[in-house]
This record gives sequence, C-alpha cells and structure tokens, in this order.
Amino acid sequence: MDDKSDTGDSTQKTNKLPTHVYQFKKNRCSKDMFVSLRWAALLCTGTLVYGSYSTFVNLCEVDGKIPFNSSSVVLMMEIGKFLVSAILLHASGYELHPPSLSLCLPFALPAVLYFINNNLAVHMQLQMDPASYQVLSNLKIVSTAILYRLIIKRNLSLNQWLSVGILTFAGFCNSYGGLQEKGEMKTAGEIHVTILGLVMMVIYCTLSGLAGVATEYILKKNVVMSLHYQNILLYMFGIVINFCSWFLQEMDHPKTESQFHPFRGYSVFTWMIVVTQATNGLIMSVIMKHASNITRLFVVSCAMLVATGLSVSVFNTRINSFFVLSLILVLVALCLYHIDRK
Repeated sequence: MDDKSDTGDSTQKTNKLPTHVYQFKKNRCSKDMFVSLRWAALLCTGTLVYGSYSTFVNLCEVDGKIPFNSSSVVLMMEIGKFLVSAILLHASGYELHPPSLSLCLPFALPAVLYFINNNLAVHMQLQMDPASYQVLSNLKIVSTAILYRLIIKRNLSLNQWLSVGILTFAGFCNSYGGLQEKGEMKTAGEIHVTILGLVMMVIYCTLSGLAGVATEYILKKNVVMSLHYQNILLYMFGIVINFCSWFLQEMDHPKTESQFHPFRGYSVFTWMIVVTQATNGLIMSVIMKHASNITRLFVVSCAMLVATGLSVSVFNTRINSFFVLSLILVLVALCLYHIDRK
C-alpha cells in the first residue's frame, strides 16, 4: 500500500513539472510567432515601398526632366525620418545624454554616402526604365559582399560567391538588351539603358554597399544604444548636408518668385516618394541594427519583382528577351546566395 502511495505521489509530482514546461514553451512559441509575423510584415512593407520608388519618380517626370530639386526631396525625407525617430525615442523613455563628438562623427560618413546616392538615384531614372533600374540595383549584392568580406570580415560560401558572379552576368545581359534600343527619347514603357546610366549605376551600387556596411558597423558597435537615438544622429547630418546642397543650388536658380521655394515642382507623386522612402529608410535601419545587410539585400532583390509588375501595369512596359533572361538569372542567384545565409 505504501509503495503504491509513494508511486502515486511521485507520478503526480512528475506530472506537474511538464505542465509548467509546456506552458513556458507555449508562451515562448507564441512570442516567437509574434516576432516572426512582425518581421514578415516589416520585410513585406520594405519590399513594397522600395519597389515603388522608380515608378513614382518616372510619374513625376515632365517632358523627360525632373521638375523638382532632388536635394529638396531628400531633405524632406531626412526631416521626416528625424521627426519620427525623435517621437519614438521620446515614447520609449530612453534617457538622453548630450552626444560626444566621438559618438557623432562616425555617422557623418554614411550620411554623406546616402546624400550622394539618394540624389543620384533620382537623376538616374532619366537614363533607364524603372524595371531595368530595379534589376541593375541588385548589383549592390556584389559590392556589399566584397565590402562585407573586407570590412566586417564575413566569410562567404562558394555558393554565395557563385551567385555574385551570376548576378554580375545578369547585369551585363540586362544592360546589353537595354543598350540595343536606339532612339533619341525613350519612355518608361520601353526597356532601355544608356551608357551614362550604367556609369551612374556602378557608382550608385558601390556607394550603396559601402554606406550599408558602414551603417551596420556603426549601429551594431553600440548595441545597447537606442536605435532611435542613433537614427537621430545619422539624420541630423543628412538634414544639414541636403539643406546646404539645396541652398547652393537655389543660389544658381533664376531670381523668380519660386526661387528658394522648397516645394517647387512637387506633385502628389513627389510626396509619395518622400513618404515611402522615409518609411523605407526607417525600416532599413531596423534591419541593419537587428539583422544584417544580407537581409536588406533580400528586400532589395524582392523589390525587383514589385518594380517590374508596376512598370508593366502602369507604363505597359514591353519586356524583351534579355530582360527576361536577366530576371531569371537574378532569381537563381538569389536562391544560391540565401541557401547558405548565416
């Protein structure tokens, strides 16, 4: 009798422990699922807003020209990101201390690089169609992979280096197909790329890779520091640089009533660029702080499909065989690159 009683007590005790363990695992699973869904929503939003950029810029064009000052648009983006970061920082209750010079200065480098790239990206739209712009933008993976290896000492697998080579070849295919289109004036509805556009794209992708790696390095160097506070330091430099650029350009503008008007040439689509790209910048900062540039490049790559779909539906873009081949090669390269993602 005593043996059975002891056995029963023992069984009852052992049954209690798994209940707590299962409850803990259930809560942990729910939390992990919530985090996964939040990341999925973040990445999907980033992909959509990134992929819409080239379409909005082309919709802004008037007689084949950009009607607004690119520095003005980038300045509005930086101000928007700065204000959102300041609001989020205040809401988080983060204890704010005056930043030291040594803390602020590192953010100047990515700010300058982003300033060049954001303005370059606007004018680059005149040199190629939206779909080609998004496909060729995937060359960021090449520059980022090389810089990741040199600066952050990240080792890439054989598959990833192979994907970099395929991606480069895809860029050549799309460029060759775009260069075959002859004529003085090409529209967003035709696959086309100019020599100047290719040069600008190489510069753009190189600086983008450098800016991305530098930003990730700076953000993760101070892991415990609030991301919103770090963003404020970065956007502060961006506001100053773009304001100076805008002011100097306005000095050369004809002295009319529109001189020094920050919103000259703006349309609904221009404001859509400001809102979507400000959102994109904030999303990318979260990705680089809590994930990596590899995840950022995954968003950039998937945005290619969004941009192509928008280009076909909005501009009735005629896709040629070189574009289709390059699109397939990019997708193959993406699969190879992310198979061994660490």
